[in-house]
Amino acid sequence: MQPNEIGTEKAKYLFPRESITGMYHWRAGQIERHNNTFCSKLLPEENIRFLSVKIKLNMKFRAKMIDVGCLNHFTRVVNTISKLTKTCILRLTPNNLYFVLSGKVASGGVGMWCELSQANFFDEYQLEGVAPDANEICLEVTPENLSRALRTSQNAKCVKIKLTKKHCPCLTLVAELPTLSSVSRVVTHDIPVDVIPRRLWHDFKEPRMPDFDVSIYLPPLKTMKNVVDRMKNLSNFLVMEANLNGEMNLKIETDLVSVTTHFKDLGNPPWGDDGSQGRSQSRDPEVMAHTRVDIRKLQQFLMGQQVNPSKAMCTLK
Repeated sequence: MQPNEIGTEKAKYLFPRESITGMYHWRAGQIERHNNTFCSKLLPEENIRFLSVKIKLNMKFRAKMIDVGCLNHFTRVVNTISKLTKTCILRLTPNNLYFVLSGKVASGGVGMWCELSQANFFDEYQLEGVAPDANEICLEVTPENLSRALRTSQNAKCVKIKLTKKHCPCLTLVAELPTLSSVSRVVTHDIPVDVIPRRLWHDFKEPRMPDFDVSIYLPPLKTMKNVVDRMKNLSNFLVMEANLNGEMNLKIETDLVSVTTHFKDLGNPPWGDDGSQGRSQSRDPEVMAHTRVDIRKLQQFLMGQQVNPSKAMCTLK
C-alpha cells in the first residue's frame, strides 16, 4: 500500500465528547491518514458507543466564616505562610486545620507546623474524611493563591470554603460582598489543589520537639528584624547565642568586622512540670548555647510575620 493512500491505516480511539457534572463520556472513533497527516473521524451515529467514567471525590469539606475579625486573622495567617513557602500541605481534621511544610532541616530546608482550631475561625464546619477510621483530608495547596482569594474577600458578609471537583480538585472560596442594592454580589475563586494519598500521611504528622540546651523568648520581632536587616549587608551568616538568664546575642564576625547586638531580660519559657527547662535545669545559667544561621532565611521568616504574636520563642542546642 502507498503511504499516502486514503484510509489505508486506521485505528480505533476514544475521543472526548462532553462532560456533565463529573460524568465524562467518550465516543468511539477512528483515525485515518490523509497524505501523511492524521485526521479524526467519528463513527456513524448508529455505531456510537459510550464509555462513561464517573470521577468522584469521596471526601467532603465545607466551612463558613461570618465574623470579620476571624476572617482578617485567618487571612494574616495565610499571608505569613505564603511568605515562607510556595507550596505546603493543608491537613483538615474535624477539630483543627494544619499548614505543614516538611523541609529537610538538616540540609538547610525550612520546616513548618501551623495548628489552628477550627472553632476559633469558622461558624460552620463540616468534614468527611477518606474513611471512618481516618477522618482527615490532606491537600497540597499554593498559599499565595489562597492568600489572594482571601484578600479580595476582606469586606465580605460571609465567606464559604468547600472542596469541589471542577477540571481538577479545587478549594472553592465563595465570598458574598456587601452591596447598596437588593442584588447580591458573589465572587468565586477556584484554587487548584492536589489530594495527598493516605499512604503518604505519615510525612505530615506533628514533628517532635528536638532536644535543646536553651529555650528563650525572642525580643519583639519588629526590633529583631531591624537588627537583622542591617547585619545582612555585612555577612551571609550570623551567630545566635542565648543562656538561661534570659540573655541573647546576635553576632557577626568576619575578617573585617565584628558586630554584636545584646538583648537582656527576655525570659526563658518553662517546659517541665516544675517550671524548669527539662534536662537544661542542670546547665550553668551563664553559659551560652549558640547556633549559626543563614541571614537570608532568618530575614525571610521575620519579614513574613503578619500575625503579631504575643510571644515568640527560640530553642538552641
